[in-house]
Amino acid sequence: MLTVAALYHFTRFDDPAALIAPLKAVAEAGGVRGSLLIAGEGINGTIAGPRAGIDGVLAHVRALPGCAGLEWKESTAAEMPFGRMKVRLKREIVTMGQPGLDPVGGAGTHVDPADWNALIAAPDVAVIDTRNDYEVAIGSFRGAVNPETASFRDFPAWWDANAHRFHNKRVAMFCTGGIRCEKSTAYLKAQGVDEVYHLKGGILKYLEEVPATDSLWEGACFVFDERVSVGHGLAEGPHVLCRACRRPLAPEDLARPEYEEGAACHNCTDEYTDADRARFRERHRQVKLAALRGTGHLAGQEG
Repeated sequence: MLTVAALYHFTRFDDPAALIAPLKAVAEAGGVRGSLLIAGEGINGTIAGPRAGIDGVLAHVRALPGCAGLEWKESTAAEMPFGRMKVRLKREIVTMGQPGLDPVGGAGTHVDPADWNALIAAPDVAVIDTRNDYEVAIGSFRGAVNPETASFRDFPAWWDANAHRFHNKRVAMFCTGGIRCEKSTAYLKAQGVDEVYHLKGGILKYLEEVPATDSLWEGACFVFDERVSVGHGLAEGPHVLCRACRRPLAPEDLARPEYEEGAACHNCTDEYTDADRARFRERHRQVKLAALRGTGHLAGQEG
């Protein structure tokens, strides 16, 4: 069984590019794969590997400037959910496109999973899901508002157009692991919303700690690796990815006439050209051949 660790930490890196090679070397030496993003504002990502390898990477990250207080969420996977190890330099570790936000000092109030149900059940609290539309489609908290955004970058515009709906309301926000809420709650506070809360550790921590019998969560939680979705106790869910558009598909979606393994699904039938479809089919063929040979396709998992 492999350990999967989802982590993020906002801190100031003066030279983030210099951190990439040593971090990748530690990960690869420990048999760890996944994706880590590094920017001047901190680090974000998900990795998987043997226990000792994960511990080595986490120790390395905690030794970076300002990262001693790093927190992370762990789960398990029966098979390696990543094709390779990627460490990338980015402008933001989660892209909102709002320079000047302070996600460290300006974010909303953290609420532990054990206290979340009581908060969101209060009549004066509006609950907002900050994730993308395809993530919300497979699961969310009961009664949560879905902004129907295709990208986190779209959230500020959605809020600006809908802020009037939440007049005189306390706002509770949540996302997969907590990182998007650090910025979205900071944005709302900068816009003058007085009481803004967010779920500490995100949906993943809630599903880990809150028993299914007490849960207000409905459906599955999309995750950005080959598990695709998880449920209570962070057990792997039933979803698979469309290898064309990278959206999650339920088992019944695989029986729809639009579905073609590796090339198309009902969500993206009108989104790609014939040339794109041909490319997707060839990529899928190469992945299948690599699996038969027992070798990894050079692009890792499809997509």
